[in-house]
Amino acid sequence: MIRKVSKAQRPVAYFDDVERCVDAIVEKVGKDIVFGMPLGLGKPNLLANALYQRVKNDPTMSLRILTALSLEVPAGKSDLEKRFLDPFVERIWGDYPALTYLQDVRRNSLPPNIQVSEFFMKAGVFLDNPIEQQNYISSNYTHIARDMLENGVNVIAQMVSKKEVDGEVSYSLSCNPDVSPDLAVMMRELEAKTGYKIAVVGAVNNRLPFMYHDAMVPASAFDMIIDNPAYDYTLFSTPNMSVEKEDYLIGMHVSSLVRDGGTLQVGIGSLGDAIAYSMILRHTQNDAYRSAIADLGVMDKSGDLVRRIGGLDAFGKGLYGSSEMFVNGLLELYKAGILRRKVYDHAGLQRLLNDADVTEQVTPAMLDQLLVHKVIRPLLKPRDLAFLQRYGIFKADIKLANGRLLTGDGHDMGADLSDEANLADVVAHCLGTTLQGGILLHAGFFLGPRAFYNTLNAMDEAESRQFCMTTVDNVNHLYGDQELKSLQRKDGRFINTCLMVTLSGGVVSDGLEDGRVVSGVGGQYNFVSMSHALQDGRLIMMLRSHRTKDGVAMSNIVWNYGHMTIPRILRDIVVTEYGIANLRSKTDKEVMAALLNIADSRFQDDLLAKAKAAGKMPADYEIPAQYRNNFPEVVQARFQAWRAGGLFPAFPFGNDFTDEELVLGKALKGLKAKMANKVGTVAGGLFNVIRGHDIPPAALPYLRRMQLEHPTNFKDKLVQGLLVAELIESGQV
Repeated sequence: MIRKVSKAQRPVAYFDDVERCVDAIVEKVGKDIVFGMPLGLGKPNLLANALYQRVKNDPTMSLRILTALSLEVPAGKSDLEKRFLDPFVERIWGDYPALTYLQDVRRNSLPPNIQVSEFFMKAGVFLDNPIEQQNYISSNYTHIARDMLENGVNVIAQMVSKKEVDGEVSYSLSCNPDVSPDLAVMMRELEAKTGYKIAVVGAVNNRLPFMYHDAMVPASAFDMIIDNPAYDYTLFSTPNMSVEKEDYLIGMHVSSLVRDGGTLQVGIGSLGDAIAYSMILRHTQNDAYRSAIADLGVMDKSGDLVRRIGGLDAFGKGLYGSSEMFVNGLLELYKAGILRRKVYDHAGLQRLLNDADVTEQVTPAMLDQLLVHKVIRPLLKPRDLAFLQRYGIFKADIKLANGRLLTGDGHDMGADLSDEANLADVVAHCLGTTLQGGILLHAGFFLGPRAFYNTLNAMDEAESRQFCMTTVDNVNHLYGDQELKSLQRKDGRFINTCLMVTLSGGVVSDGLEDGRVVSGVGGQYNFVSMSHALQDGRLIMMLRSHRTKDGVAMSNIVWNYGHMTIPRILRDIVVTEYGIANLRSKTDKEVMAALLNIADSRFQDDLLAKAKAAGKMPADYEIPAQYRNNFPEVVQARFQAWRAGGLFPAFPFGNDFTDEELVLGKALKGLKAKMANKVGTVAGGLFNVIRGHDIPPAALPYLRRMQLEHPTNFKDKLVQGLLVAELIESGQV
């Protein structure tokens, strides 16, 4: 079924069948399609699959897909992994439709008339995939709209939500207003100037949270809208994973660098959760927080920096969020009462708030300050009244006519506030109670666990309007309204992760020295640049001090590396589980000394020797004794004591796993490691279990979950024995 509605001079075609929408796209733009979709959650999977299949079946057509972070449900590689994952996947992702192009990309089996180019990939997943590696487009997040247009995009489509607002049906770009609003404008301008054929498509999914402000658009924003309740499939979610000790230690150090009353940008994953937990600990259990900070020696090693740019006190003023991604950790900070500093889209008002000349409480003193700082004129004009009412300083029912202010309850007074009598009447009859329209968070996209979506969906309109989903042009840099953005983002802490840091301060985040891409640049450079542009902004780069490959430990602080994401001229603060290195404005030898101090001690001597050999460190330099005990076993002992005291839980914000799955997950991880290193030993021991021992009753729930309580063949008996042995060894049964 198709019905056409004319609105704002542009006809909108409505479809309840995705195949009919594909027909309309081909009819409008032709057989050569360059198809743009947003990063992450907002992809219209059913439309993408239908379009992909149409072109795959018709060699006279061509399709190029431009997107980023194509999401896929996890799948087990072995029979044991599948037994564990399949019930979990069904429970969490339900009827989420897999992206068929991604399946062919994984198999390196794209047809010759189809190409897929991504700007950002799931970290590490496609290192050995030639399609992804060869067709990757390296670009800053704020340049994606431009780059899509340069690559000839003629169709853009995304998942949207729908709601009746003020008596009219409105649509929300919800999770992804990051790129498409800017890109759609560019495409329509090209269409108007050259006749270039384009299509802008929205696919309704009523499970998607409806977000307001910049995310809200009319139907006329689209050429085509797909709307069928049968297409309301399960949203892709990212289950909370466990937070490891290294992440918690990094999070604790980072939390001390965040200034109360400031601004926060943070990313997804266990590091983001660790930071959020540490900040909540600082706010709600300050004594325990300070004790852990003391145990870590944060103030002994970095006290001057913490006192200058951060703090250890609870968040009395609260924080504002300005982050390209609205992550679950930020929502948890909101729930904890930390994300509560509101910003306003008026520079004059925001400056008064920053300087503490006014608060969010509307008072006569606020009116005085607005007059003194010339935010409003003494003789009120319509523009002044509009400002006062927009932000709740004046009641909504006040009217201005012929130089007089009229209230809803019949009071009439002069609009000249330089007159003391008029001013007294205004104070008595016109003032509101608190500022209105404040924003707690600006973000470009969101992706999170099921509970995250449930929380957003449960918010009423007033609560939801505190969160402004907007374009990355608004979030990721200062261009466009630098004065206002700079005021809003005061004391900005832009927190990012990386893979490696060179001893001279260069950062490796997105790729390897052989040219392969691990993930992508995304918005990292944007935030790096902004942290230096803001007078009180700071960049914090996080990484674990080391990694282990094939049982061999390697330092993530390296002497040099053949690929760089962020050059050393933009160095600032680096944090590992061992401490904080403040690199901004420092000499090369000071930078190297600071990074050596937070490196794993197993690698410090070699790094220092290389620096000395290159003449970058004094020949007689020695790493101070207080930094020479950076060993995993040292932090492990300290961490176990904290956890025994009830701190740093494995899942600080809940999880989607059952109790049995949590135990099985650990057992399978341990079993996989042993099978990789001690196959013979493990196999021999397991045969003994199979042949000579009964199954412990405590193991039965885990075997039932894995459908192994009654093995019927030798393979299943062997697997059962392996699993039971691992459960016994790990102390679970």
